[in-house]
Amino acid sequence: MIYFDNSATTKPAQEVLDSFITVSQTYYGNASSAHRFGLDADQILRKAHQQAGQLMNVLEDEIIFTSGGTEGNNLAIKGIALAYQKRGKHIITSQIEHPSVLNACQALEELGFEITYLPVDQTGILSVDTVKQALRDDTILVSIMHINNEIGTIQPIKEIGALLKDRPTTFFHVDDVQGFGKVELDLKGCHVDLSTISGHKVHGLKGTGLLYVRKGLRLFPLFHGGGQQTDRRSGTENLPGIVSLVKAMRMILEHKLHYPNYLQRLNKQLRTQLKEIPNIVINTIENQAPHILNFSIPGFKPEVVLHALEERNIFVSTKSACSSKKSDESAVLRAIGLTQDRTVSALRISFSYQNTEGEIELFCRVLKKIIKDLSKVMG
Repeated sequence: MIYFDNSATTKPAQEVLDSFITVSQTYYGNASSAHRFGLDADQILRKAHQQAGQLMNVLEDEIIFTSGGTEGNNLAIKGIALAYQKRGKHIITSQIEHPSVLNACQALEELGFEITYLPVDQTGILSVDTVKQALRDDTILVSIMHINNEIGTIQPIKEIGALLKDRPTTFFHVDDVQGFGKVELDLKGCHVDLSTISGHKVHGLKGTGLLYVRKGLRLFPLFHGGGQQTDRRSGTENLPGIVSLVKAMRMILEHKLHYPNYLQRLNKQLRTQLKEIPNIVINTIENQAPHILNFSIPGFKPEVVLHALEERNIFVSTKSACSSKKSDESAVLRAIGLTQDRTVSALRISFSYQNTEGEIELFCRVLKKIIKDLSKVMG
């Protein structure tokens, strides 16, 4: 089997599964309980906060453990909006954000907030000047993703952070779900106030994630209850999931450290071989995120190609997993101005450190034959 859909989800690492089972069986007490089992669980929870903070070079009390990217983005955006709405009700984001950001912003519009959805250029990159021109006195939040989940473009986070650092009334949220462990992001150096991570994108488990929140920021919580995680995210902590998340974070960062150019090599090989196949047009510009490459086959339905590959035990995606069951057209590709024959015929390849050069070789060989066979059928 060849699995090239790692931006949708990754295979959990065995070490991550082992840590989840061990904690589930050994530290099953409620971290809020006063007896020994509760105190043991609380100690493990505190250690997880400490380790996550160290891995991200932030303070341990700046970490909120969540159920994943969607909750993290919603908590960041709605939490800031509702906490600081007396200061202003204007929020800036881009047109190519993940649905969990776009839909959260649309929900806030129903509550009277004003959202500016900034366009990106034809490469999929947001101009810092565009952000600067959109800023207003009542802008309380700018939310921009680090890596686009469909085309892999890297946004100028450092430059946007520098623009906002002297605006104490405007906070900066970065969705780093696709970037963590693949593309470096210095949260403090880039003046990021909030940042989202999801466990199942880095060989962790679904239902795990975290939100970094810079110390001193207020958040209006999405959940009210027992006041866990300093009242910012009530609910009994998912201790096995939290420990497994930290394990996955550590492992992906070790892979990045020990194999710094591995994903880039895979990407370059795939790009080179795709260029040799007739009918294929590559949509991702060069020198972007190493693990994502998007291309179109104009005139061919992507679902037909996807299922033809699946019959040969090769798995890719047509676009973002969170929007793949909706319209055939990619909203991201439309936003960067591509023609409709490309926006409705796109496929996304996304790597992990588990993929190999041999898999790319076989994939391209099979894809070339599928296109050739389909061309004969289509006449």
